[in-house]
Amino acid sequence: MAFTADGCLRRPPLKICLKPKMDQQLPLFSPAALTVSELTRYLRQLMEDDKFLQDIWVYGEISNFKRHTSGHIYLTLKDSEASLRAVIWRNIAERIKLPLQDGMAIEARGYISIYERDGQYQLYINMIRPAGEGRLFQEFLRLKERLAVEGWFDLERKRPLPQRPQKIGIVTSPTGAALQDILNTLRQRYPLAEVVVAPCLVQGLEAPEDIVRALQDINRLEKPDVIILARGGGSLEDLWAFNDERVVQAVANSPAPVISGVGHETDFTLADFAADQRAPTPTGAAVMATPNKAELIAEIQTLCNRLNHHFEMILENETSNLKAVIHRLARVSPLWKTQNELQRLDQFVWRAERAMQHQLDIRRARWSGIEKQLQTLNPLDVLQRGFAIVSKSDGTLVRSCGDVEIHDELNIRLSDGQISARVTQKG
Repeated sequence: MAFTADGCLRRPPLKICLKPKMDQQLPLFSPAALTVSELTRYLRQLMEDDKFLQDIWVYGEISNFKRHTSGHIYLTLKDSEASLRAVIWRNIAERIKLPLQDGMAIEARGYISIYERDGQYQLYINMIRPAGEGRLFQEFLRLKERLAVEGWFDLERKRPLPQRPQKIGIVTSPTGAALQDILNTLRQRYPLAEVVVAPCLVQGLEAPEDIVRALQDINRLEKPDVIILARGGGSLEDLWAFNDERVVQAVANSPAPVISGVGHETDFTLADFAADQRAPTPTGAAVMATPNKAELIAEIQTLCNRLNHHFEMILENETSNLKAVIHRLARVSPLWKTQNELQRLDQFVWRAERAMQHQLDIRRARWSGIEKQLQTLNPLDVLQRGFAIVSKSDGTLVRSCGDVEIHDELNIRLSDGQISARVTQKG
């Protein structure tokens, strides 16, 4: 990266090849012409994509200064050879305390873009300092580099902030708005903490010594858990007391952790680098130093829910143990033994009844078989199938033709009665 003699960044020249290579075929038709809007939009995009042009400091003298009814500020920065149109939007203009006027030499920080309607490139300013602050800034960088080498900004020196501080110290001006902002924030977020204020000067030649004294006194007399070092916004010259080497060493050597809330978010002091934590604003320092009351209430509710759940688990476990003890006591009691023996007796009776029933079933089956056998052997049953019993008059059964003679009287027994007959023929 190269710089010019006056310290500006030297931009590499833009190389554009207008002559086509020999091995490239020329297009049959020329490319379509861009509209003015398209070209302007393309150039604006090039500028907004250039990181160098999106964060740049420009030195110049104010001319054509105008504050519009909308709150926006329009001006021109110029030197002996060129001029540059510039815009300050209302939200930025409201934060600029420096009284701007024509003929005033300033250093403006912002980004370059194009106002498409007029095709005019201009500087959109977000920070302004008097031209003399450039020398202060160089001194700031020189001192920062030296103190960094000496180790005052090392991360190993940083200490964690207490999660729930009981005592909070504040080192700031007693008449500044920063103190009220801090107190209001602490009152809303964490009213449980005790707040101690060590008043001191925050601007001027005597401010560094007064800040060091306030830091030492509050650590020695009050021993806070955390200290907020705060001041409202201002120019680099206004905040210069917090770049004093004595203040940096007092912040780094503080027994209590220090939160630096000096200026606005874009303001940086050497005390910020030496502090254990840096906040963008005094209000942000108060937020960083304390837990949120709503979050604490939610955390307490969560702990209560966990405690209730744990208690319910203990109660359920002890109830289960009590039931087990009652069950064991019941098993060794005489009543349980009597009931157990009665149950065993019932089982014996049931088994005897089943055995008796089983024997009865066996005997019934056996008698049923004998009955069927008798039924099969019953002569009367045979007679039912068409057979007859033949006997002589003296009751002798006739089994063959040789047992009878001609003219013998016979009795014939049928299934439903008897018949008398006489033998008239044999053969």
